[in-house]
Amino acid sequence: MLMKLIKILCCLFLLAFFTLFLILPVFTVVEEGLRWDLVREILENKIYLLGLWNSFRIAVVTTLLVFVITLPLALLYDRYEFPGKSLCSLVMMLPMILPPFVGALGFQQILGHYGVINTIVTSLGGPRIDFLGGDGRFWSVCVIMALHLYPILYLNLVTALGNIDPAMNEAAANLGASKWQRLTRITLPPLIPGILAGGSIVLIWSFTELGTPLMFGCTRTTAVQIFNGITELETNPLPYTLVIIMLVLALVMYLLSRLFLRSTEGAAAVKGSMSSAGRPAEGIMKIVAPGAFLLVTVLAVLPHVALILTAFFRSWYGTVLPANFTLVHFENALSHKIVIPSIVNSLKYSLLAMAFALAAGLLIALAAARWKVRFAGLLDVLAMTPLAVPGIVIAFGFLGMSVKYSWAREIFNPVENPLLLLAAAYAIRRLPYVVRSVSSGLEQTPEELENAARNMGAGPFRTLWKITMPLITANLVVGGLFAFSFSMLEVSDSLILAQKAAFFPITRAIFELSQILGSGPVTACAFGVWTMLFMAATLAAAGILLGRKIGAIFRL
Repeated sequence: MLMKLIKILCCLFLLAFFTLFLILPVFTVVEEGLRWDLVREILENKIYLLGLWNSFRIAVVTTLLVFVITLPLALLYDRYEFPGKSLCSLVMMLPMILPPFVGALGFQQILGHYGVINTIVTSLGGPRIDFLGGDGRFWSVCVIMALHLYPILYLNLVTALGNIDPAMNEAAANLGASKWQRLTRITLPPLIPGILAGGSIVLIWSFTELGTPLMFGCTRTTAVQIFNGITELETNPLPYTLVIIMLVLALVMYLLSRLFLRSTEGAAAVKGSMSSAGRPAEGIMKIVAPGAFLLVTVLAVLPHVALILTAFFRSWYGTVLPANFTLVHFENALSHKIVIPSIVNSLKYSLLAMAFALAAGLLIALAAARWKVRFAGLLDVLAMTPLAVPGIVIAFGFLGMSVKYSWAREIFNPVENPLLLLAAAYAIRRLPYVVRSVSSGLEQTPEELENAARNMGAGPFRTLWKITMPLITANLVVGGLFAFSFSMLEVSDSLILAQKAAFFPITRAIFELSQILGSGPVTACAFGVWTMLFMAATLAAAGILLGRKIGAIFRL
């Protein structure tokens, strides 16, 4: 009876958590902006329509680029054994060690008017190419976002390929099926759920991305237009309406992906009795397989390399390589008044966010996988909702709550005390990854062990503490690492909710530094190097703990 009461209280706590940190922010946006005259004004305004169209173009092109990058790599990884394969899963995570908006600082050094590529082109007698203006800017945004987001789809595809019985391909080959027929009829159908799961995250992420277009000066995108409207919240409800339109479009993308995902469950159910076993690469494949991974990795880390070189050298203008090694940029970063406080702030926000996400994620996973409570399905849906609701929408909702409700202003005050505000925003955004990580661990843990402990007289709490928790420790650690590290580098929430310099987190501090004329961008690069090293250590630890199963975290 006591355990039943505790389960009910836990579910009520979770419902209250979602109501305050997810439902109410979204409701605030809808209540303030759902006015048909404002919707009509936006749909009749060519500037806002252009912003929506550009955001949609960026999302579609980025997702297609990600698919083109990841499918060949996943097939090579699954089918062949080649030198360096054991490092591939770790190498594929490298692009995620830096937010793309920070990587844009390095990318501009490569693609700028006097950047590396234009220097090489002009030395060969060609004209300078405007990569950062007009259509060139659009493609630059798409490329840098694709090179940042492709690990999400790659990890899903590798996980899906590992569930295909290799005997099916062998049987098809014995029956005379060509390689193309085996690919299209045996391999691709079971991959569709993985493609939809990872691809929909990439699509929604790139559609609602704020940082990268902002850094490249793409002001005609919906996310940037919303960001520019923050200062008018108390007098102009139009930004709320723009947020609603973005929310509706993101939800349509999410629901369509779920619909297609459900229709392909039959294909997803084809699992082999053993994991796919790659055959040794022979002939030209000995070069092609590792070469493909090396090429993509080099392209993906170019912004990171450029960021590091910019931070460590004094001059890099009109040359292929920088000159005059220096540490002055790091000294400037350390001495700048917003840098050290931003590190301390991010640590406080992220640690609190990790605690929120772990507590809620563990309870949701237990309610769904073990307790089988009546509301478990609803809780799981709510936990996954932040994948469909853009971070900029949730952040804008919190900001709207602080403007509209006096009680919320006391708790969620972006000017005077944004600690709980940013921690809650970070936590709700990273909760899906914690839930998926912990749920994956519970699904792989036999319930018989827990039943045996209960049969031996152990109570439910002792069983949970002594049996269940130790078996899912790795999953809890990985979920916590992801929640903490991605909170440290969260962009949309930080740019919108951190209103005062004293409370800036790391990403807002990097953005402010990059806007300072003169030495600001190189100081921001030096600061970005520190964050990159931190993120690299976190992802390496997660990769070591979960291996190729880490792809289960990036699923709908």
